[in-house]
Amino acid sequence: MESTSPDPAGAARGPLHGIRVLDLSAYIAGPYGCTLLADQGADVLKIEPPGGDNLRQYPSTLPSESRAFLGVNRSKRGMVLDLKNPADHAVLLRLVRDADVLVHNFRPNVPKRLGIDFDQLTAINPRLIYCAVTGYGESGPMRDKAGYDQVLQTMTGMCALQGKRGGPPEIIYGSVVDYYAAALLAAGVSSALYERERSGLGQFVGVSLLRAALTMQSARLIWADGESLDIGRDMRSGGVTGIHPTADGHIYISANTPRFWRALCEKTGLHALAEDPRYDTVRKRAEHAAEILPQLHEALAARPAMAWEALFGDEVPSAAARRIEDMFEHPQVLAEGIVGTIEHPVVGRYHGVAQSIKFGRTPGPEPFAAPMLGQHTDEVKGKL
Repeated sequence: MESTSPDPAGAARGPLHGIRVLDLSAYIAGPYGCTLLADQGADVLKIEPPGGDNLRQYPSTLPSESRAFLGVNRSKRGMVLDLKNPADHAVLLRLVRDADVLVHNFRPNVPKRLGIDFDQLTAINPRLIYCAVTGYGESGPMRDKAGYDQVLQTMTGMCALQGKRGGPPEIIYGSVVDYYAAALLAAGVSSALYERERSGLGQFVGVSLLRAALTMQSARLIWADGESLDIGRDMRSGGVTGIHPTADGHIYISANTPRFWRALCEKTGLHALAEDPRYDTVRKRAEHAAEILPQLHEALAARPAMAWEALFGDEVPSAAARRIEDMFEHPQVLAEGIVGTIEHPVVGRYHGVAQSIKFGRTPGPEPFAAPMLGQHTDEVKGKL
C-alpha cells in the first residue's frame, strides 16, 4: 500500500468521506483522534501555530522530522495560522463556516480568549461538531490545569497497580491514556455526526484524559454499598499467568481455563501438576505459585521463547517477547495490511500504520504522510 499525495487517484471512499475536520490540537490525544477520522475518509486539515505542534520537537533519530509526529498525524493536510493575528483568525472563521468538525486541546479558559469557543463558532455554523480535549474536563477545581498522559496515569492509580506488589509505582510507557482518549474522540465525534443526520444540529463533545484514564479502569472502579473502600482491586491472575524466562528470551503465558492449564502441563511435561487437585483453579494456582513456578521455569529453560511459542501453538495462549521492530515484517501484520509504505517529501519512503479499522465496503483512502509545517497553507488560503 503506497501513496504519494493527499488525494490519490481512485482512492476508495471511507465511511466519513466528505466530512471536513479542522484539527487545532497538539501532542497525541487530539491529533491521533483526528487521524482515526482521516483513516475513515475524513478530510482533515491540521492547523498549527507558527512554532508548530510541539510534538515535532520530540527526540527522534530521523534528522528531518519527529518519528512521533509522523506516526500521530498521517493522512492530514497542514497549514499555519496565528490565531492571535486578526487576519489569520478571520481565515479560521471562514474555514469553520464549511467545516463539519473542529477539534482542539486548549485548556477551558483559552478558547474564549482566542475567539474560538463553542458559542462563537456554532453561531457561525450551527451544524459544527465541536470537540474539546482537556486534561481534567470542563468543570471542577482542576479544569484549567494542563493534563498529560503520565500525570493522569499516576493520579488515577494506574501506576500504583502497574508496579510490583509492595514496590514503587511504575509508569506504563506507550502513552496509553492519550491513545485511548484518541479512540474516545473518534467514537464521540462519529456518534455526534450520526445524531446530526437526524437533528440537523451540531453539538459539543468533551473528551478528557481523566475520563479516559478512569474509563480504561472500569473493571477496577467498582465500589459496592457497604463494601470497604480499601480492598484489593488488582486484576492480575497471578501464579502461572505472566511473563516467564526461557532458555533464550521471555514468553508470556495465559493458562486460566482448565483446558489451557492442562495443555500447558502436557506441553511442558509437568503432567503431575495437571492432576493435582491443589492446582485445579486459577485461584488455587495463584495461592500455590511458590510451588508451581520453580517447576515451570525449570521446564521452560529447555527451549528458547520462540520455540515454546511454536510448540504451544493454539493450545496455550502465549507470545514470545518481541521488539516493536519485529512487527514490521511479522506475517500476521502483513496479512492484515496494518503496516503500509508512505512517501514523505523530506524523510523519503517509510513504513508505518496504514489503517486502524477494517471496513469491507468502504475501506477508505490509502494513507499519506503527515504534513510538513505549513505545507498546504497557501493552497488552503487560495481556495477560500
